[in-house]
Amino acid sequence: MLPSKVVRHKAGRLVPVLLAGLILAACSGQGPQQTSNVNIQGPATGRSDYYLQQVQQSSDDSKTDWQLLAIRALLKEGKYPQAGDQIKQLPQQLSDVQQQELQLLRAQMLIGQQDFNGAQQLLGQLKTTGMSQDQQARFYGLQIAAAQNRPSLALLRAYIAQEPLLQGADHQSNIDATWQAMTQMTKDQISNLVINADENTLQGWLDLLNTWHTNSQDPEMLKAAIKDWQTRYPVNPAAKTLPTALSQVQNFSKASTSTIALLLPLNGQAQIFANAIQKGFNDAKNGVLTAAPAPQPQPTATPATGDASVQQQPAATPAAPADNNAVVSPAAAAVTPDQNAQQPAPAPATPAPAASAADSNAQVKVYDTSSQPIQQVMQQAQQDGATIVVGPLLKSDVETVANSNSPLNVLALNEPEQIQNHPNICYFALSPEDEARDAAHHMWDQGKRQPLLLLPRNSYGDRVGKAFAQEWQTLGGSTVLQQRFGSVGELKQGINSGAGINLSGTPLIVEPAQPQGVSIAGLTIPAPQTSTPATDTSGGSLDSVYIVASQDELQLIKPMIAMRTSSRSNIALYASSRSFQAGAGPDFRLEMDGLQFSDIPLLSGSNPALMQQAAKSFNNDYSLVRLYAMGIDAWTLANHFNQMRQVPGFAIDGKTGKLSATPDCVINRKLAWNQYRQGQIVPVQ
Repeated sequence: MLPSKVVRHKAGRLVPVLLAGLILAACSGQGPQQTSNVNIQGPATGRSDYYLQQVQQSSDDSKTDWQLLAIRALLKEGKYPQAGDQIKQLPQQLSDVQQQELQLLRAQMLIGQQDFNGAQQLLGQLKTTGMSQDQQARFYGLQIAAAQNRPSLALLRAYIAQEPLLQGADHQSNIDATWQAMTQMTKDQISNLVINADENTLQGWLDLLNTWHTNSQDPEMLKAAIKDWQTRYPVNPAAKTLPTALSQVQNFSKASTSTIALLLPLNGQAQIFANAIQKGFNDAKNGVLTAAPAPQPQPTATPATGDASVQQQPAATPAAPADNNAVVSPAAAAVTPDQNAQQPAPAPATPAPAASAADSNAQVKVYDTSSQPIQQVMQQAQQDGATIVVGPLLKSDVETVANSNSPLNVLALNEPEQIQNHPNICYFALSPEDEARDAAHHMWDQGKRQPLLLLPRNSYGDRVGKAFAQEWQTLGGSTVLQQRFGSVGELKQGINSGAGINLSGTPLIVEPAQPQGVSIAGLTIPAPQTSTPATDTSGGSLDSVYIVASQDELQLIKPMIAMRTSSRSNIALYASSRSFQAGAGPDFRLEMDGLQFSDIPLLSGSNPALMQQAAKSFNNDYSLVRLYAMGIDAWTLANHFNQMRQVPGFAIDGKTGKLSATPDCVINRKLAWNQYRQGQIVPVQ
């Protein structure tokens, strides 16, 4: 035991030390703190002006953290110059946590400035070790944004890694986006995927994709297959929260087609178009598509009770009306019959659902939309017990029906200017815009990246150019160039003078003209605004030309291009169906050598017997043959209405193209592509 004097002596020595510590503690409580209480790893919900004010009022110890939060808010608000200024003002020495946050912000700025490659390189240098949950969600969100919605294994892994970090609406958005990315992958991409043995979640997603591919054409089988998949992958996030597109399948029920109301204009300028559509519809219903008997006379329309009977006139060659209501075919120019015109070689056969079989139980009533207002026609069809409406045909009538809130299922045979998403309406049209979008996909898939559009100098050219340019930018392409041409007379003057066509163009500016921002799981990356004017671009870097011309125009345009283009040029030429008409002899086919053109499968050799029958019925008027094919597909779509509306991925190999539906139930058509080769017409492989 120590002597008491020793204890007292040591206690006395401790008193001054304790007093000094208390004094220092009191002083430090009154002065600035030595460590920052600002959390840069958590959510930042304030606006930039608040954070900038905190920067001004803070000491050096917390100022940097407030600056990082201010930069984050400025980027969210799209104020990129101010964010860049704040980054320059940051101190050189940053902690590891601050440096990690700065790298995330730099990547976000690069994405906002459309420098996706730079952002990917920067993100590739970051590790998630030490990141908070909020930072990890942002990190994967930046990886997703930098991928620009282009499906890849890296994109799928980013979505899967982000999923457990999200809640609520953001979580459902992640599930839906993962599924969308998977369904957009090509068969080659899917077959070439190499995943790790421990990627169980990704393997489950891939199995779900295979389940969907295998059963998408049969809704009942798809429902059962999804339930079986959920049993086999109970912990997969998609098993707990199905993608929205697949959850709709659970409520699928086939639409009734016991009574079909066919709404067509049986009088007036559009009557000839309606006649062709009605004949195709009736032939499909009666199951006469596989035979090729002698040409049959045009049937007599049978309007519903109360409508005046209208005797349909024999098909004649239609002029191309200026009224959008009257033009539903992408190629309605006059044609000359030619029994020697070569048809494309038959395309490879592809399986299709039972789409054109006769259904004797269905009752079809025809209503004349030219005799009374469309509202009265729809009301009459409903009173007559119609279960589905096919039509109307004119754009103005379609817009009226779309705004009418009718309870009937409607397969409209045209598209309104502004598509409205109604759960009971689908839109099916043979529009030139639809064909232009398909051309954009075809050229993109062939590796073309610098296209020029050669368009007529009229509103038709405006419509086609806008549709192509918008779809091209959606695919990831840059601004498209356009060049206009005039009448056949002007073209003849040009070829006689030896002027030719110098392939050059001006940018075709369409909405969205500005780069688009992205919002992913709460991470907002607005695009910077730019006022840089578009400049003319010469044709030196062109790799392709899409020509929208009639047969007479194309016969002049192609040699005029050759007059100004080197024979060693690798510029590929493409044309719309507008140029493919009867009357093209062997000289024309030889002159068009190398040119690719699109058209509906029926005119591309998918069913030669039916094609021969249809061509004779309509005096070799290909524009009416296309509408005849539209009538056939209208019957098919009516009998698969709910599949198109509710089952994602459902597709039909139709006579007008491979048919699928957008989320708004606009029927997309993937066309057949052929090529002139040594005087022959052959399918493009």
